[in-house]
Amino acid sequence: MAKAKRSLQASAEGIRKAKQAFRCKGWTQEYLANEIGLDNRQLIWNFFTGKAVDRQVFHEICLVLGLKPEEIAQQSLGESMSLETIVENTLDIDTLVQKARFAHYEKIQAQCGTLHLLDISRPINLDDLYVEIDILEEVTSKRCLDITELQRLDYNNFDRFKLGNFNQQRISGLEAVTKYPKLMVLGKTGSGKTTFLQSIAVSCNQGKFKSDYLPIFISLKKLAENNCDSHQIILSKYIYQEFNDYGIPESEMMSIFSQGKALILLDALDELTDLESEQVIREIQSFSEKFYKNTIVITCRIAGKQYQFKGFTEVEIADFSKSQISNFADKWFLAVVKNSLWEGKAKASEFMQKLELPKNQQILDLATTPILLNLTCLIFQFLGDFPALRSELYKQALELLLVRWDEARGIKSDEIYRNLSLLHKIKLLCRVAATTFTQGDYFFPKTKIQLLIADYLRYLPNASRDLEVLELNSTAVLQAIEAQHGLLIEQGLDIYSFSHLTFQEYLTAREIVTVGNPHSLQQLVTHIGEKGWREVFLLAAEMMQPADDLLVLIKQQIDNLVFSNYKLQKFMIWLGEKIASIKVPYYPASVRAFYFTLALPPDYYLAYNQSLALSLDSRLAGKLAIDLALDMALIHALTVSLRMTTDIFCQRLSAIALALDLHYLLQDYPALQKSLQNLREELPSPQESRIALKGWWQENGEVWTSKLRNLMISDRQIGHDWQFDANDLQQLQQYWNANKLLLDCLNNASNVTSATIKSIEKNLLLVSHHKSVINLS
Repeated sequence: MAKAKRSLQASAEGIRKAKQAFRCKGWTQEYLANEIGLDNRQLIWNFFTGKAVDRQVFHEICLVLGLKPEEIAQQSLGESMSLETIVENTLDIDTLVQKARFAHYEKIQAQCGTLHLLDISRPINLDDLYVEIDILEEVTSKRCLDITELQRLDYNNFDRFKLGNFNQQRISGLEAVTKYPKLMVLGKTGSGKTTFLQSIAVSCNQGKFKSDYLPIFISLKKLAENNCDSHQIILSKYIYQEFNDYGIPESEMMSIFSQGKALILLDALDELTDLESEQVIREIQSFSEKFYKNTIVITCRIAGKQYQFKGFTEVEIADFSKSQISNFADKWFLAVVKNSLWEGKAKASEFMQKLELPKNQQILDLATTPILLNLTCLIFQFLGDFPALRSELYKQALELLLVRWDEARGIKSDEIYRNLSLLHKIKLLCRVAATTFTQGDYFFPKTKIQLLIADYLRYLPNASRDLEVLELNSTAVLQAIEAQHGLLIEQGLDIYSFSHLTFQEYLTAREIVTVGNPHSLQQLVTHIGEKGWREVFLLAAEMMQPADDLLVLIKQQIDNLVFSNYKLQKFMIWLGEKIASIKVPYYPASVRAFYFTLALPPDYYLAYNQSLALSLDSRLAGKLAIDLALDMALIHALTVSLRMTTDIFCQRLSAIALALDLHYLLQDYPALQKSLQNLREELPSPQESRIALKGWWQENGEVWTSKLRNLMISDRQIGHDWQFDANDLQQLQQYWNANKLLLDCLNNASNVTSATIKSIEKNLLLVSHHKSVINLS
């Protein structure tokens, strides 16, 4: 190959083409000089007048104007000129890249090798904490979803953990960068966008990923700040200046860019002001078109900027999975707390075990976002457990997203939204949460949320009442809440939800408590039988000061569940009379819970469930009092009889006889003992033939079982056939769950008078007799 000339000059035809392209751009020669990083326009003038120009400058001018250098340059006789010839340097490209990598290695490590976590006083090594993120190739906000289908979801039985990225396929972050050389990575507030770019830079720097590329990490906010005085942002010039400080000349960087050997990582487009954003976006687009062979990754908050870069693929950072949460916890309790390997593993294991308990599913929901997972780990480390007052954790998480995170990064909000005080922002979010949650909407159309925001803004001091202004302002506020805090997110085209169901529940409870009037509490207790409202009840009881009014209303609403059903009322009156007939050393409420489940149909899933009874009085786990043990044994015998069939009677005859052998419990009940003995003697001998035994049960089984039931009812007041249908059992289940919820609210409440505590403990699972009109006799 012939040695390339050090300088080039434009041919007459080349000058004509160049001037035509220059006029189409509408630039001045000074602007063109700045665009390619020249201090003055002398070389630009030389280029357009056909004078010799340094080959690198010649090449740069042509690329900026969108021209092919070989078509513009004057060629000497016999010289065959190509793009590769123009950009050829005395060093081959691989050597240039390795030279630049070596010179810039320590800068990348210092720039990207550590993390700064909120409330952690020292930097943490990236490798010690980073967990590989997953990418959603379909941006959530651009999915076409049917909101009517979403609103049909059974919110009493769905997995909140999968609410964020349901029905979405994931790929790894590095796979996405490999697959898409021009990538726009979107993510919620605190989802790990910057950390992801840092990890790419470090992996490339250390030769683990794209080892033949030059990693360049740029904070777009710093890029804009460094050029604030010049009123012009030139990305290439910024990079040239930085590498020139490390001994890499501009010509060599141009060669690397021209050959597409740079991995350019541009962080936080959303952190720019509108003016800065306009300039930076234009410059990134120009740079990517000029040096189109390079890999470029940009990060931005979801809804942070609406501009779509030509040639870029938009993807989204997925919420953490349970395995990623576990991996993060393993690293956090080792690296942040400086535990030994064994101590860190043990603490992380304890953290995950408790996080996955059903009672902590709301915290697990928050932990899918890295910034909130860090907060959760920090609180768990400090307390040794998750806080008893759950609302305090949610309050801290809300404050983190609303204020502290942007303050730590020096981000200013939009003017309209900035005029809303923190208190008004919280009140607005509470209003939106309570309205949508009460209507059963976890997903809601954009128009609905805009109307709610506009309605709130309308009544602020000095607010405009003009409908068009309110509409514009509500749109701006919605975008700010989504972009700056990630508390509301677009789950599909014009379909929104809260980023975490936990926040919607907390804000709903906060609205109810803040309003605090009898009507709001009365409206709340009407949802006592709905599983989806459980967390709202618990949070409201926790935050109310005092919580007496709420607890009393819950108890009244529970009693109303009984009075609306004849058979349920009859059942509850029997329960009260049964407990009154025995004397045992346990708390009355625990004994009522014991007999409540004991008396249910044996095939019903709640039958024999003694979890509530045991939680009310742990002594029930020991040796039972004679009365309770006897009644449990008799119910067992009746259940064995009711489940008996002619086909299995010959094998199960001994089981019936054994179930009635209760002499050890009947020393104080000789009459009952005699009656049970008589029933045993009515049973056929097990020595009889299979056919005879089958015939006996077929002929006598139903009558024999009725005798047993009648004996239990007359002597022990148990064993009734309540004849509950499916609707009755559903109401029983609601009543049971409501009482458990009342007890949980009582335990959660931080401020309750002793009189209310005693009243609820005394009357749990007990119906006021003065409201009853039923007589069991």
